[in-house]
Amino acid sequence: MSDNFQFLPHDLVPDAAREAVSGDVIYEKRPAKNADGSIVEGLYNAWIILNNEAQFNSYTTAMVKAVILAFRAASNARDVNAVVFTAAGSKAFCTGGNTKEYAEYYAGRPHEYRQYMRLFNDMVSTILGCDKPVICRVNGMRIGGGQEIGMACDFSIAQDMARFGQAGPKHGSAAIGGSTDFLPVMIGCEQAMNSGVLCESFTAQKALRLGILTDIVPGLKVDGEYVANPLVITEMKTDYLGRILHGDLKQGDDLAAGKALMKRGEMDLSALDAKVEELCTKLLLTFPDCTTKSVEELRKPKLNAWNANKENSRAWLSLNMMTEANAGFRAFNEGSRENGREVDFLALRRELAQGQKWTPEYIDSLMPGARK
Repeated sequence: MSDNFQFLPHDLVPDAAREAVSGDVIYEKRPAKNADGSIVEGLYNAWIILNNEAQFNSYTTAMVKAVILAFRAASNARDVNAVVFTAAGSKAFCTGGNTKEYAEYYAGRPHEYRQYMRLFNDMVSTILGCDKPVICRVNGMRIGGGQEIGMACDFSIAQDMARFGQAGPKHGSAAIGGSTDFLPVMIGCEQAMNSGVLCESFTAQKALRLGILTDIVPGLKVDGEYVANPLVITEMKTDYLGRILHGDLKQGDDLAAGKALMKRGEMDLSALDAKVEELCTKLLLTFPDCTTKSVEELRKPKLNAWNANKENSRAWLSLNMMTEANAGFRAFNEGSRENGREVDFLALRRELAQGQKWTPEYIDSLMPGARK
């Protein structure tokens, strides 16, 4: 290459990687590694880290903008092999949008939420359009919008204590920020219906079986040794096959034993990091353009579904901030362990059936504990 050659910048803002870094989103370029662990000079993997651990890494408006900039920077970085999208701590990858911000700013302001949803849609599209393979390092629960941005990634590797699922209809929304597009494609219509409507979370083991994970690794160490999630056998015995296979076992005893084992242990994500690095190395040992083209083609089922629906979904979610989302997000934010964080669904359904209007006073009356 000529000594006088200079690359043209293709980022939307000068030094997008630096602009992306905030207290709540971290962008790092970590040296790529050979299979033996040695560093590959001049090549990197970009790590984009949600850093709002106190609020289970839920994303604020500012964080969404930072994530977009970070993915653009990683996509354009000529020396980046792959992108690792993850979060701080071991409790949560992401639980979706920040419910405090939703309840205190966006509830009742549909035009503001419409602008926010433009940013959210751009975040999902930026993940789906990244020129580098994207790995979701699932360090903890991946719920709601966190599940949506996680499924937008190309690969997902989880520690086996993580849980997955949706929260929409339980808290005044619908999983139309990607999950209703991705889930039917990835796990089939019936399982998608169960997750998107009933909002029942499930284990990493089930997520692997359903096909939304590439691999899982243990995350809990007891007496210095990794142990598999001790609660999984309890969950298995609650399903039909489990009751047949383990009908002679007492679920309550197993649950207590599993919880006791968890209390003795501590979380250690070293195995997760090693598995993520292993995948990054596998990607490193491929032709870059062929890999990019393969990734682009394999994204198409998700991308086509997402592009077909995202604008209609944005409009509906904005208007919903005047009614059910207004009540649902406020209930979650204003509720407590004692009063709960959901509205009285039975009273709500009865009163709407009788013609009740969505007035501010009525929404106030739906808050947990308001009718006691």
